[in-house]
Amino acid sequence: MSMNLVTLLYLVASVCFIQALKGLSHPTTSIRGNLFGMIGMTIAVLTTAALIVKLSGTAGLSSVGGLGYVLAALVVGGGAGAFMAQRVEMTKMPELVAFMHSMIGLAAVFIAVAAVAEPHAFQIVQAKGEPIPAGNRLELFLGAAIGAITFSGSVIAFGKLSGKYKFRLFQGAPVQFAGQHMLNLVLGLATVGLGLTFMATENWTAFFAMLALAFVMGVLIIIPIGGADMPVVVSMLNSYSGWAAAGIGFSLNNAMLIIAGSLVGSSGAILSYIMCKAMNRSFFNVILGGFGGEAATAASGGQAQRNVKSGSADDAAFVLSNAETVVIVPGYGLAVARAQHAVKELAAKLTEKGITVKYAIHPVAGRMPGHMNVLLAEAEVPYDQVFEMEDINGEFGQADVAIILGANDVVNPAAHVKGSPIYGMPILEAYKAKTVIVNKRSMAAGYAGLDNELFYLDKTMMVFGDAKKVVEDMVKAVE
Repeated sequence: MSMNLVTLLYLVASVCFIQALKGLSHPTTSIRGNLFGMIGMTIAVLTTAALIVKLSGTAGLSSVGGLGYVLAALVVGGGAGAFMAQRVEMTKMPELVAFMHSMIGLAAVFIAVAAVAEPHAFQIVQAKGEPIPAGNRLELFLGAAIGAITFSGSVIAFGKLSGKYKFRLFQGAPVQFAGQHMLNLVLGLATVGLGLTFMATENWTAFFAMLALAFVMGVLIIIPIGGADMPVVVSMLNSYSGWAAAGIGFSLNNAMLIIAGSLVGSSGAILSYIMCKAMNRSFFNVILGGFGGEAATAASGGQAQRNVKSGSADDAAFVLSNAETVVIVPGYGLAVARAQHAVKELAAKLTEKGITVKYAIHPVAGRMPGHMNVLLAEAEVPYDQVFEMEDINGEFGQADVAIILGANDVVNPAAHVKGSPIYGMPILEAYKAKTVIVNKRSMAAGYAGLDNELFYLDKTMMVFGDAKKVVEDMVKAVE
């Protein structure tokens, strides 16, 4: 395969990736975007496989042997990915995304180690024993360091998202200790210093010491971040994985890896900015720690002494049946109960009665960006009924009923109270509706650890129980 043909195919794959990002920016074009992404990746993988066979011969290996290694890796990796994607539940999608980010980071580390050990095999140098050019050392240092941080940080994020591990580092609450930020600063400076030492001397000890510190930094960066900030963490790690791939791409002189990594890195950075804006928090504010643990303690102490108005699913169905406009606010509790299909059925029953039904989506609802959009899309909820926060907030004041299913922080009026840890965070203004119905399993606080004043309003009815069962009971009562 000629290098001109390789360049042309990489260009076609790059165009497909750009079209994929464009398609994924809206639910109505997301299927087409996914298709472009799959086509682009197929072209890139097959082209790279052919290129590796060519380079194997240049490095003194047999083409058949080189191709065998490539095919074995494709079968194992592709098979594992397909198996996990097929079996993963929608509620576990954030954990799968975090796992994939960790694998990208680890792959960048392995490639960097291999390139440092055998630079001639990657055509970084012409012959064995030649020193690696300083520019390539810098690229390998950056790619390996970012990859190591991405790997260990993603492992911690996976544990926090899963919520099923008892190890403290994997708990949703922030893990903080005295001198934490100073320790991170010292480790960061040491990592940079060791990386520059490797760049100047090509010293293996400095390279591996740098990698070890980067792995530790990945853990320390993520553990102080609480569950409320997990959507930002997911998009941030997505960006890190892209820059790690791009850094390695420069070292390997692989244009496809540079372009793909840059697209992932830049899109992840933009998404992180959007998520931070949706929470009224700066990126550095998120990195320096999660929503406060002190607030959680105070909130849990006050909840037991306050009364709420509770009702049954039949009561809620009666209120919904007599409304003219209903706004449904889905949250992570809805995802956990896998109640999206029941919600769609409830909306259909209400629509048959001439009631206008809309869905309100907060950018950071759930545990990853777009989690609720994906959830509703799985249930084939019509796109024209789904509205983003900025488009629906003005309609809550005219809505007869706002029904909140498993959401908490994203509808908490505490965001309007100065001094609150979430002060200034844009929320879905469900409290403006004439009647509010809230479905939760209990009065437990959300990820931010804050009590929600919305639950105690006179116009609010709490319906406790599993979201799927409660909504199914509502459907029966509406009939």
